[in-house]
Amino acid sequence: MKIAVIGEEAAGEGRVSATPETVEKLGALGAQIVVEAGAGTGSRIPDDAFSQAGATIGKTRAETIKNAQIVLCVGRPTASSLKGVAKDALLIGMMDPYGHEGEIAALGQTGVTVFSMEFMPRITRAQVMDVLSSQANLAGYQSVIDAASVFDRAFPMMMTAAGTIRPAKVFVMGAGVAGLQAIATARRLGAVVSATDVRPAVREQVQSLGGKFVAVEDDEFRAAETAGGYAKEMSKEYQAKQAELVAGHIAKQDIVITTALIPGRPAPRLVTKAMVESMAPGSVVVDLAVERGGNCELAQPGKVVVHNHVSIVGYLNVPGRIASSASQLYAKNLLAFVTTLIDGETKELAVDWEDELVTATVLTRNGVVVHPNLVAAAEKVSGKAGKPAKTEPKKSTSAKSKPAKFTPAKAKSNPRKPATKG
Repeated sequence: MKIAVIGEEAAGEGRVSATPETVEKLGALGAQIVVEAGAGTGSRIPDDAFSQAGATIGKTRAETIKNAQIVLCVGRPTASSLKGVAKDALLIGMMDPYGHEGEIAALGQTGVTVFSMEFMPRITRAQVMDVLSSQANLAGYQSVIDAASVFDRAFPMMMTAAGTIRPAKVFVMGAGVAGLQAIATARRLGAVVSATDVRPAVREQVQSLGGKFVAVEDDEFRAAETAGGYAKEMSKEYQAKQAELVAGHIAKQDIVITTALIPGRPAPRLVTKAMVESMAPGSVVVDLAVERGGNCELAQPGKVVVHNHVSIVGYLNVPGRIASSASQLYAKNLLAFVTTLIDGETKELAVDWEDELVTATVLTRNGVVVHPNLVAAAEKVSGKAGKPAKTEPKKSTSAKSKPAKFTPAKAKSNPRKPATKG
């Protein structure tokens, strides 16, 4: 069984889908690992480190993926870059499928079976595979670091003989995984932190981190969470009431960090031009949702915009700004999932197509898009979506065999909380 680890095609993407640690563990599962040359450079992992862990270095993409049964990636590769891949190979990564259904359909037409890690269900045994949480956690941390680098004043209160410097006031909008980490990081730097979210369940989480919770608490607010723990899209009426409340609050803040995302939908608009203009000169807005249209009206993807002496930070791929740390976590997410696809006794690929981890994450099979959330849109753009072909591959017997054993490291962190970012 061959597992290929390919390099990333997106400009500025430094993350990689495997590390020397996970290469060793994949090798212990009976796999031959081939890593594309230079794939780990952006995460400070040289080819030699992969070689010492037991991997072979592929000089080209074609050499790397040839005869591979599993292809691991971070972001979605182009269909043309997979020329020569085995027709029944599994492609596993973060596919960002919403709005890119045509690209997903094109990947399916190459014959690969595409899995999107973002669709991993929120169940106990899948926590270690949750790429949204692992990457959003780092994005929340980095958002505060980015804000501090633009903010030209100290974060903590400082009392000196020359006088006292007041602490910075930080307002976090969206208290999911990214938001909670932003709260914790800002507090560690000494800021006075407040936060808002449409889900009532996060009130205690915000307060436990030392933040003040700000929200319009009506009946709609009390029901504003999906069964999966995500935020629901709120009504126009609620959004208006919430906007009125936070507008006055934002005017008093030094830094605003927005993290609100709703899966499959454009990011909700939370910070208007007027709100930005109400902030004091030198204030900072960091928009973590800029890739989905942004929570801030003035945010521009990939840029730091200054408006009325307020800086609006719209960096793309924020987890990738700390690629080394992000890769460590992401590679372990993939390792945990791949382990469930391998028979622990025969050391062969044995996918249980009825496993809820598989049914939730598989996007294409037998050349067509099969995920129910994508079928209609993919059919419109490509004409190649619908039900899987009748000649399906023979069902795996993995349900009757013992899966490979994966033992995650013990963590000291709290149980996973519902995510807003990612």
